[in-house]
Amino acid sequence: MKDIVALHRAEYEGPPEVVAAAPGVVKLLGEQLEAAEPLVLATAISFEVQVAVSLRRDSSLRFFAADLGERKRTSISNLKFKREDRWANYPKAVLDLLLREGLPAKGLNFTVAGDIPIGLGLASSNALVLASALALKELFGLQKRSEELSDFARRAETAFLGKPSSLFDSLTAALATPGSVSIIDLRSGRRRALPFLDGDYVLVFTDSKVPRFSVEAELRQREEDCRRCLAALHQGGKKGLRDFSPEEVDELMGSLPESVRRRSLHVVEETRRVLEAEEALAKGDGPAFGRVINKSHGSLRNLYEVSCPEIDWLQKRALEIEGVLCSRLTGKGFGGCTATVMLRHAVPEYKKRLEEYERIFGFRPAVYEAELAGGFRVLD
Repeated sequence: MKDIVALHRAEYEGPPEVVAAAPGVVKLLGEQLEAAEPLVLATAISFEVQVAVSLRRDSSLRFFAADLGERKRTSISNLKFKREDRWANYPKAVLDLLLREGLPAKGLNFTVAGDIPIGLGLASSNALVLASALALKELFGLQKRSEELSDFARRAETAFLGKPSSLFDSLTAALATPGSVSIIDLRSGRRRALPFLDGDYVLVFTDSKVPRFSVEAELRQREEDCRRCLAALHQGGKKGLRDFSPEEVDELMGSLPESVRRRSLHVVEETRRVLEAEEALAKGDGPAFGRVINKSHGSLRNLYEVSCPEIDWLQKRALEIEGVLCSRLTGKGFGGCTATVMLRHAVPEYKKRLEEYERIFGFRPAVYEAELAGGFRVLD
C-alpha cells in the first residue's frame, strides 16, 4: 500500500487531517441470492481502500486517485453525479447526503488509494464509500455508531448513484473483527459473528481472466426463475424461497421448466448450507466446513449454472493439493474468481499448478493472497 499521507501532502501541499480505511469483503456462501433475502457467509479481507481528507479554505472539492493517477474536481454548489467521475462519485455520495442532513458546507481535499483487486466481487466500491463515510465522520465529529454509519453509507450510495448497495458487504466491512466471519440475514438486516478455524489459513483469490458477457441479463433471468418458482410454491405464512424445503421444490418437477426448478433448488439448499457452515465453525470442524463450501460450488455449477469450465478447473485442481480446505466460485460468475481456503504452506504448490491452466485455456490467471481482517478503522 502506498503512503497515503505522503501522497496527500504532495498533492495538496499539506497533510490530511483524517485517514480512514475499509476492507474488501469476500462472500463464501449465498452472495448470488440477494433478491431471495438469503443468509450470507462473508468475511473482511486484508485488502483495503484508504481515504485521506483535509479541509480547504474555499468551497472546491478535489479528488485524487493515487493508484490511477487521476484527478477529479467540482464544488459544493455543483455536487452531483457524473458518469465520467466514476470512482469519485462514491465519496461525493457520502458528502452529498451529509450536506442534505445539515452538515455545514466546506471545501475538501480527498486522496484515495487501495489494493483491493478490481472486478472480482471483493467489494472495492463498498470499501471506498465506507472509508469516505468514516473519514468525514471523524473530520466533523459526527455522532454515529458503526452500524449507523454503515447504513448511512449504503443509503448515500443508493441515492446518489441510483443503484442498491449490498447490506452484507457494508455490515461485514464495518463490523468485522480479525479472524472472524460474519453471517448476515438479509431479511432481518442482522449480523452475527463467529471465529474462523484455528490454523495458519490464508484466502487465495484466483482471477480466471475469462472475458464475461451479458452477465447482468443472465442473473436477472435467474432471479425471475426464482420468482416464478416462488409463485408456484406460494403458501400462507411462507415469505420466500428460503422458507421452503428441497423436497417441496422437488415436488414441482414436471410442472415448471427444469431450469427454473434447479435454480430455485440452489437457493433453498444454499440457505441451509450457511447454517451447516455455521455449525461446523462453531465446532471447529475444518473438514466439515470445507465440504459445505465445496458443495456450494457444485450447486453453482450444476443447479444455478453460473460457473464455466475454467472456473471449474481451478476449483477441482485446487482440491487435489494437500493443505487446501475448500474452493469455490465467488462473485457474479460466468468467469471471474475462485476463493480458496488453504494452509499457507500449500500456496507455492497451488501457484505451480496454475502453469497448466495457462497452457490449457490460454489465460494467465492472477493470484492474490489475503487473510481474514477486521472492519473499517481510522489510521493514526
